[in-house]
Order: sequence, then C-alpha cells, then structure tokens
Amino acid sequence: MLHELQAASTHLLGHGIVEPEIGVILGTGLGNRFVKEIKNPITIHYNSIPHFPIATVEHHKGKLVYGTLKGKKIIAMQGRFHYYEGYSMQQITLPVRVMKMLGVKRLLISNAAGNLNPKWKKGQLMLIDDHINLQPDNPLRGENFEVLGPRFPDMSRPYDKSMNKKLTSIARKLDIKLNEGVYVGVMGPNLETRAEYRFLRMIGADAVGMSTIPEVLVANHMSLPCCAISALTDDCDPDDLKPTNLSEIVTVAAKAESKLTDLLIGLIKAL
Repeated sequence: MLHELQAASTHLLGHGIVEPEIGVILGTGLGNRFVKEIKNPITIHYNSIPHFPIATVEHHKGKLVYGTLKGKKIIAMQGRFHYYEGYSMQQITLPVRVMKMLGVKRLLISNAAGNLNPKWKKGQLMLIDDHINLQPDNPLRGENFEVLGPRFPDMSRPYDKSMNKKLTSIARKLDIKLNEGVYVGVMGPNLETRAEYRFLRMIGADAVGMSTIPEVLVANHMSLPCCAISALTDDCDPDDLKPTNLSEIVTVAAKAESKLTDLLIGLIKAL
C-alpha cells in the first residue's frame, strides 16, 4: 500500500498538484457547478494516475481537478469509487490517503442518499452528524501501517464538530434548509426493500447510501478532519414506496446541487 500511495502522490506532484489544502469528494449527480468555480484548474483523469481505480458508474466523471477557490488550494474528486463496483475497500479509499499525503488538511464529502426521515422530503440536504456502517468490509482491515494511523482509531466523533457548526451557520445565513442526521451505509448496488427501509429506520438512520463511510473511516484513521452532506434524492417510505431509478436520482441531485455548492463554497471561504 505504501508503495502505491507514494507512486500516485509522486505522479500528481509531477503534474503540478502542490500543497492542496482542502480535498473535496463529489457524489452522484453533484459537482458540475462546483468544479466550474475552481480557478486555473489542472485536470487529471483517474486512468492516468498510478494505482487509481476507474470510475465505472454513470454520472461519475472520473477525474481530479486541482486549482484555487476562495483563496484556497483545492483538489476535487469528480466521481468516486464504490464497493459494489468490485473494488476493494483499500482501492476505494486510496485517493483519500493520497490527498492526505499531498498535504490536504480538511476533507469535504458529498453524496446522493435515500431519505428515511418522514419529516423530510427529497431534494433537501442533510448534514451528516454520525453514521451506521452496514457495509461488509472495512478499509482498515489487514496490516496496519503506523505511519498512516493507529491500529484502533477512535470514532466517537467521525465528523468534525467545528466544520459542521460552520455549515449550520452558513445554511442559516443563506436560508438553505439543512437537516442534520445519521447516515447508514449499505453495500448496494440494489436499492432496499420495504422491510429493509423499516429496519434502517428502526436502528436510527435518517438517510441511506452506498458510499462515504469507507472514506470517513480512512480520514479518521489518518487524523484528517472531515464533514459530509447528503443530497436526499428519493423518499424511502416503506408504506408508500414507489419505484425509482438512477435517472430520477440524478435529476433530483442536480436540483439540489446549487444549494450544496453554495454551502461548500461558504465553508471553504470560512476555513
């Protein structure tokens, strides 16, 4: 793993990606406007970076974009990797480790997720305060490298309290409804049954998705403060469950993207 991280980091340094301060992971159907806000961008496709997986999911661009935003050096992942694509958890999270090795000090994450909370509606945003991990593997399983982080990292507060507080304040000033809740991560790629949605509600989840948690685990392992926002793209009401598809999810995510981008840019400015 250390050899792969070094090779990827060296390659990116050679392409002008120097001392990024903030890393951003952009989820399904999200990020087009955000990337356009980055000044003097350097774009590198994943397939040119040593040991990077290839984004196989539709609406995931598969490229890194580096530049400046609100006076900060930014490196953004336009497209992420998922366990259901067949990659290992170590492959999925390799870019997060590379960001940290390049100098990233904070990680901002977004995703598209199903809404489990009956008080909320699709199209709204949710600030993740905590999560429940139901995915079948862990990126920290296997040999631990102390240079990256401890064998048993603490997860008492996986999402940075200071950044969450700033996001709540920014949302209030911009009059953006920002719910706060618990994200549950599942393997996918299928959406859930009615019985599964009932179960996820019962264990305390407000939104469900197939990403984010592996990246958050690795960020915490490496002492990289992170925050995450979900765009709630479909209502998962087991008593009135309607079929949905990727096209509908992406359409709703695109409508939520403007507010999400305003929040991310506001946070970057405030950091």
